[in-house]
Amino acid sequence: MASAADRDPRQHTQKMQKALTDIKNHLREDIHKVDEPQLKAMFETSAEVLEGLAKAFRDYEQKNEAAWR
Repeated sequence: MASAADRDPRQHTQKMQKALTDIKNHLREDIHKVDEPQLKAMFETSAEVLEGLAKAFRDYEQKNEAAWR
């Protein structure tokens, strides 16, 4: 049976935000480690997408968007 803390949506949204932010930061660091322009673009695009996902989790948590109210 899940505990009350496990049922708290904020616990899950915060974990996901951290994981997404960690991967985003890793991608941005690796941009400087590769030479291929297409891979640099892929890393930057992926980082932007993950940033958007982390924002979506924040918006859900804070009920900033009409869809989350």
